[in-house]
Amino acid sequence: MSTNSQDQEIDLGQVFQKINGLFQSLVDKIFDGILFIKRNSIYIGLILIIGLGLGYYMDKTNKTYAHEIIVTPNYGSVDYLYSKIALLNAKKIENDTLFFKELGFKNIKKLGSIKIEPIIDIYKFIDGNPENFELIKLMAEEGDITKIMEGDITSKNYPYHLITFSTNGNTEKKNTVEPLLKFLNDSEYFSVIKEQYLENQKIKLTANDSIIKQIDKLVEGFSKSASSASRTDKMVYISDNNQINEIITTKNNLIKDQGDIKISLLNSNQIIKEVSATLNVKATKGLNGKMKFVVPVVFLFLFFAFIFLKNFYQNQSAKRN
Repeated sequence: MSTNSQDQEIDLGQVFQKINGLFQSLVDKIFDGILFIKRNSIYIGLILIIGLGLGYYMDKTNKTYAHEIIVTPNYGSVDYLYSKIALLNAKKIENDTLFFKELGFKNIKKLGSIKIEPIIDIYKFIDGNPENFELIKLMAEEGDITKIMEGDITSKNYPYHLITFSTNGNTEKKNTVEPLLKFLNDSEYFSVIKEQYLENQKIKLTANDSIIKQIDKLVEGFSKSASSASRTDKMVYISDNNQINEIITTKNNLIKDQGDIKISLLNSNQIIKEVSATLNVKATKGLNGKMKFVVPVVFLFLFFAFIFLKNFYQNQSAKRN
C-alpha cells in the first residue's frame, strides 16, 4: 500500500512539473513576443501607418455602388425569372460583352454579378389564400418553420423578389434597369398568356359593370314597388327585404371584385413587373469600406510571416552546419 502511495505521489509530482514547465514555456513565449515587438516597434509602426494610409486611400477611391430592383413575376413565371438571371450570370462569367451590348447594357466591364432572392413574407404568401395557409400549417407540423419559409419550394412562391447587382461607378436606369427588365420580359410563351389574361380581365370588368347596372335597376324597381305598396298596404314582406339584402350584398361583392380586377390589370401588364428600383447606393458589404482595417492586418501578417521564415531558415542552416 505504501509503495502505491509513493508511486502516486511521484506521478502527481511529474504531472505538476510538466504543467509548470508548460506554463513557464508559455510565459517565455509571451515575453519573447513582447521583446520582439519592442525591437521592431519602428518597423511595426511604419507598417501600420502605411497600411492605414493605403487602406484609407482604397476606401476613398472605391466607386462600387449597389443597386436593387424589387419585381413580381406574373403568370407563374417564377422559375422562368430565376433561369433568366442565371443565364445573365453565365454570360457575365463568359465575359460575353456582345450579348450584353445587344440587350442594351452600357459599360459591361463595370457590371458585377446579378443575384436574385425572394423577399420572405409569410403573411403575403397566405393572404386571402386558405390553401397556402393549410400548406404552411401542414409543413410546420413536420419540420422547422424557418427552414420551410426559406426553402426553395416555398420561397419561389412569394409574390416579391429582390434583384441585386453592383457596378464600378454610378449607373442610370436606362443603362442597366431598363435593358434588364426588357430582357426578363422577352418571352413569346408568357406574352401570349399575358394578352389572353388581360383580355379575360377586361371582359370580366365589362360584364360586372353590366350586372351592377342591372342590380341598380332592380333596386330602383323594388324601391318604387315598396313606395306604392306603403300607400295601399301597411304590411312589410320579409321575403322581399331578404331579396333586397342579397342583391345589395351581391353588388358590394361585385364592386370589390371590380377594384381587384383594376389593380390586377395594373400589376399584370408585364410578365416581370417592376415594383421599385433603388440605384447608386454606396456598397458597404464584404470588404467595401473596410480596407483601412484589412490592409494593416495583412501587412502585419506578411511581416511576421517573413520574420518567422527568416528565423526558421537560420535555425535550420545552423543545425546543418
